[in-house]
Amino acid sequence: MDHAHSHRKTRTPKTALICGIGGQDGAYLAAHLLEQGYAVVGTSRDAQANRFESLARLGIRDRVTVESMTLVDFRSTMQAIARHEPDEIYNLAGQTSVGLSFDQPVETFESIIIGTVNLLETIRMLGKPIRLYNAGSSEMFGNTGDRAAGETTVLRPRSPYGIAKATSFWQIAQYRDAYGMQACTGILFNHESPLRPERFVTQKIVAGACRIAAGEQQTITLGDLSVQRDWGWAPEYVVAMHEMLQQPTLEDFVIATGQTSSLEDFVAEVFRAVGLDWRNCVQRDPKLVRLNEIQCGRADTSYATQRLGWTAHHKMPDVARMMVEARQATATSPRLRAA
Repeated sequence: MDHAHSHRKTRTPKTALICGIGGQDGAYLAAHLLEQGYAVVGTSRDAQANRFESLARLGIRDRVTVESMTLVDFRSTMQAIARHEPDEIYNLAGQTSVGLSFDQPVETFESIIIGTVNLLETIRMLGKPIRLYNAGSSEMFGNTGDRAAGETTVLRPRSPYGIAKATSFWQIAQYRDAYGMQACTGILFNHESPLRPERFVTQKIVAGACRIAAGEQQTITLGDLSVQRDWGWAPEYVVAMHEMLQQPTLEDFVIATGQTSSLEDFVAEVFRAVGLDWRNCVQRDPKLVRLNEIQCGRADTSYATQRLGWTAHHKMPDVARMMVEARQATATSPRLRAA
């Protein structure tokens, strides 16, 4: 990979461009890359208006260069990449909510599909040996029943978000095969952290349980508790993203813990961490059940373990407990509460 640096001998650290640095994964990835000695550039649709609270919470806001770039605008994408000459690009941008994708299918398709093509075309036209990581999703698999999904599992997405991610997955594969481009997709199963906003059900549960424990409210309302997911710890998953781009030949990987739990199990763990019985605190609302919901997400993580040497250390019970601990710490710290 040293040939990537031959055209600029004055700069030794690698430069990484993170599209969508304002989100959970973008912030943790930025922190990890800074630890590895990278110069980190982050983009967001409007960098001036974005407070980058996740970067601030991790204490790295002033160590990252940010700039406005919208992936659906080819000129904007080309200018940012030409200006910063990154060695690696991480595409974490685009609409990220499965539920929202049913209400905003066009925005979802454009931000994910056109955004990915614009990145690929920019790299191809610049002709530089830039390595590209693309954020895929377990939603691409749809319902696999009790079978664990791996890298060769057939894609049968059931949501606009899953369809868009599946399309970007095939786009990456096509550019890799047709043009020899160094690009790959990480097919990540659910991964959570204290940086998750409350519109995600995991953080909604954690926030609700902490408020109930503090006497601020009596109950929280949830939909279908029987759905099953593989939940991991986001700070570990960004390490896998970086590892994927360090391989001699880039390929796609499923990243997950390999353990599946029901939402009810997650709820029980969260309430156990605050010392309460969840059954006294949770109400059900059928209106919160999502269209075309995937009942069970199961992952085969053997290939990532074998090729990348990556395995998840934190499983769902750890994730639930750590999210509660972080939330409780935030409640007692005025500085963090302001962030």
